[in-house]
Amino acid sequence: MSRRCELTGKGVMTGNNVSHAKNRTRRRFLPNLQNSSMTSDALGKSVSFRVSTNAIRTVEKTGGIDAFLLSAKDENLSDNAIHVKRAIKAALASQ
Repeated sequence: MSRRCELTGKGVMTGNNVSHAKNRTRRRFLPNLQNSSMTSDALGKSVSFRVSTNAIRTVEKTGGIDAFLLSAKDENLSDNAIHVKRAIKAALASQ
């Protein structure tokens, strides 16, 4: 399983540990990923994603998972998130 947020695409970054003596060793900066269930109003059920805590805050700010996915670009989303986005669009179109 890759260390990548399913909603924002945020992934692993690399950099250096720098000691007091300015010795540099390579390190990885991992995103803070959490398994999160979010309730979709259009689908009437909860969907689970592996998302960063920053993405959870952004989803709350935009008004829920439905509003976030409808405004998100497909290149940032995972295959699972794109599938849920299409289901939300279909559910909203049929109402």
